[in-house]
Amino acid sequence: RLILSRPAVEAGEKLGFLPGDMKDKVDPFLRPLYDALYDCMPPEQVDRRMASGEIEIAPIAFMRGRTLADSFIILDEAQNTTREQMKMFLTRFGQNSRMVVCGDPKQVDIPGGIGMSGLADAVEKLEGVEGFGTARFSAADVVRHPIVGRIVEAYEGPDA
Repeated sequence: RLILSRPAVEAGEKLGFLPGDMKDKVDPFLRPLYDALYDCMPPEQVDRRMASGEIEIAPIAFMRGRTLADSFIILDEAQNTTREQMKMFLTRFGQNSRMVVCGDPKQVDIPGGIGMSGLADAVEKLEGVEGFGTARFSAADVVRHPIVGRIVEAYEGPDA
């Protein structure tokens, strides 16, 4: 089972009220996860696997109370979790599962910035804990398009 999650956080702009049911309200925040799946496999295969429960996409807010066993779990945009959300998410870990937490500490959109980020807090607290590891990437690791790496370097350079 593949479980994909991310926090429902706006990137700077406040969108205000969104019409529709709960799915209509959270789907815009989850759209990048759907996009990634559709890049990896045909849409009909994604839809079939989601209908069977083999693939699940859910906002982090819906994880409380769950145990995610026999799963490969990916939390995307983790820099936008609070410390409380990150602790809650990490403690959902069940038997025979693997978890990957992705995020960029330079792209925090939650109030309070990096000081309130659950990602930064988890990396600090869990360093050295058995079964936990980190990998850090640089502009050289960008795979979107070659120009994106140069954009990142320009924004992070000495004049930034």
